[in-house]
This record gives sequence, C-alpha cells and structure tokens, in this order.
Amino acid sequence: MSHNNPFPVIIVTGISGSGKSTALKVFEDLGFFCIDGLPSRMASKLAELILKQDSAYRGLALGMDMRQPEFLDGWDEALSTLFEMGITPQVLFLEARRNVLVRRYATTRRPHPLESQKLGLEQALEQEKDLLDPIRRNAEIVLDTSEYSVHDLRRVIQTKWSAIEELGRGMRVHLITFGFKYGVPAEADLVFDLRFLPNPYFEKELRPLSGLDQAISEYILESEVGSEFNKRFLDFISYMLPLYADEGRYRITLAIGCTGGRHRSVAVAESVLATLKKKGYASSIEHRHMELG
Repeated sequence: MSHNNPFPVIIVTGISGSGKSTALKVFEDLGFFCIDGLPSRMASKLAELILKQDSAYRGLALGMDMRQPEFLDGWDEALSTLFEMGITPQVLFLEARRNVLVRRYATTRRPHPLESQKLGLEQALEQEKDLLDPIRRNAEIVLDTSEYSVHDLRRVIQTKWSAIEELGRGMRVHLITFGFKYGVPAEADLVFDLRFLPNPYFEKELRPLSGLDQAISEYILESEVGSEFNKRFLDFISYMLPLYADEGRYRITLAIGCTGGRHRSVAVAESVLATLKKKGYASSIEHRHMELG
C-alpha cells in the first residue's frame, strides 16, 4: 500500500487449486470488498468505482487467475493503470506442491483451466507454473498452502495482514524460522542452517523457553561463536539485499532453521528483523515451528 493511498488493493492469484477462493473469503471477513474471477483489464475500473464512493470497506481484494482468457495479456497493463491512479496493489500468490494439487482436483472433480484433450492435469499444472513464474517472483507474499487446512490458511492470512498492510514499494523481506525435523519451507529463496550454534535445548532451565526470551537470546548471541556469527550474518544480509534490489527483485524470503525451530533460529531471526527494520526494509517474520520444537 502506498502512503498516498489509504485504500489498499490486494490481488489474490496463483496456481489453480491452491486456495484462492478461501483466501478471498478471509479478506471478505476482514472487511474487504471482494470479487473473484475478475478480468485483469477491469481491475483499475473497479478500483476507480470503489474509490469514488465514500466506501465503508477496508480495502479491495481481487481474485485473478488463469480462468480468465486474457489474464496474462492484461496483467502488466492492469498494474500500470493502478500505479497511475496512485494505487500500489499488493499481490498475494498462492501455490502448493504438485501431488497436493492433483489430490485436490481429484476431490473436487473440477477441470483445470488449461486442461484439454491434449494436455493432462499434471502437464496443465506444470504449464501454469511456468506461465505464472514472473508474477510469483514479484509478488509481495507467496504462500505454499500444501500443509494448510482451510482453517490454517485463514489463520496465516489474518496474521500476515499486518505485514501486507505495511508493505510499500521497494524490497520486501520475509523471514521464516523453522525446524529441520519438520521440513524446509518450500517458498524460501535462501535457506540458512544454524545447527552449529550453541543449543539451549540441552540446558534444563532453558529448554522450555523460546528464542523470543532474553535468556535464550543471550545464551546464543553472546556466546563466542554466536556473537561472531551474528555479526557476520547481519553484515552479509545487509550487503546482499541491495544487490538483489538492483537486479529488480521486489521480495525475498529467508528461511532460518535449527533442529526444532524453537531456540536458535528464532533468536537469530529476531536479531535480523530488528536490523532490517532499522535499515528501513519492509520486513515481516513467521515462526513456523516454534510451538512444536
């Protein structure tokens, strides 16, 4: 959302079968005016119509995807027109693993928009993934819904809303902490393994705490190894992000992991988040396995 535009516009898109309709229902519950299946070239006209009224809605959420024949052809034009209107739309891109999508289609028995006599479901999903890759790369938030129930997806979108609300132009950084024993986040651009750092899990009085607690943070970040690593890691992140920005990247997701995702990854990621905010980056954090580790 640009600072000049207090009325946020969210575009919900992504791979067919990944939960876009559910996501739009969440935004509807958050007070957004929602429309699914909107032709991309109509986005600016609808935004203009809503903005002209003294709207009681919190924002506008548009579902746009491959079901509309001219979706990709009109995408760039739609974004450009919205920018000219002073609106910076935020793109929420949903995806899921291939086997999960196939299972969902088998359950709903709905055809994929690209499926045909010549193209089976798996080939259609692969083609759609390739076609949507440019949109995915520049999306503000990418969500892999493979492991999410409808209720999980609702909870995650609601908790991420504050992050979406703060996003503006420029590089956006999303941090995910995780436990390797639960699996690496599929949406990560870069993955960092912190299992070499001192582990509070083996200290009886520290084990019940998390990386959000000062005692854990001090145990890890004030140790000889932890202190030196954190300094170098923060320097590396600070050096790397402007280079990505120069290459035209608008969003990057950093996954920071330890064994259980409760202590070391959380403490370091919170340190990274504080540094990013000081440097003016629009940044958000998600502790994916902290309550499990």
